[in-house]
Amino acid sequence: MKTMIFAAGLGTRLKPLTDNMPKALVEVDGKPLLQHLLEKLKRQGCTGAVINVHHFANMIEDWCRSHPMGMDIRFSDEREELLETGGAIRHASPLLGNAPFLIHNVDILSNADLARFYRQSIGFQASLMVSTRPSRRQLLFDDDMRLMGWTNLDTHEVKTPFPSLCVEKCRSYAFSGIHVMNPRLFSYFPQWPRRFGIMDFYLSICDREPIVGHVEEDLKLVDVGKLDTLPTAAGFLHSIQP
Repeated sequence: MKTMIFAAGLGTRLKPLTDNMPKALVEVDGKPLLQHLLEKLKRQGCTGAVINVHHFANMIEDWCRSHPMGMDIRFSDEREELLETGGAIRHASPLLGNAPFLIHNVDILSNADLARFYRQSIGFQASLMVSTRPSRRQLLFDDDMRLMGWTNLDTHEVKTPFPSLCVEKCRSYAFSGIHVMNPRLFSYFPQWPRRFGIMDFYLSICDREPIVGHVEEDLKLVDVGKLDTLPTAAGFLHSIQP
């Protein structure tokens, strides 16, 4: 299993910490977020990771070289321009190989069994880990858990390639920021601009390709996005340790 780690973001919500370091190296319970994720990936059988870098890119590269983790770690350089999540995958595609790969945000901590999720995703063009956790933004699925669209519960905005989609008849779940993609989907990338979001990409092709949701029933997750989440994240890590 190979993983792409999104670590290029500016981390503006974690200022002033990210005035002097990338979000990936912000510490939770004495370790950088990146280290927590790489250690988990290694425990679950990941042999290699591709990390996109932009903000304080040199610091991430230097940290990884001094902490090899027993994994093949490569970097997708976005120093010139942040490419958003979809553009980041396309830019990194030469490093990702021909097998399905896991995609994980660096600032997500969870109790998810990533190896099991990866195995269950084989055979689909993409598989999105979802849960029933509260979120105003919801992915919409049919009864077979095939992706049908997206909605914002506050604004009632809906994105879908299905003109007659009935939102009320769909199953709705929150996205975890963890997914698996088959490189066969790269064939659609030339139709997209240099910068684009991966969820917009999935929503544009879900009427043509099997993009599915995988419900992680007991998923516990913390998005380390703001300063006030750091103490919560530390406590969360202790709560999920075996």
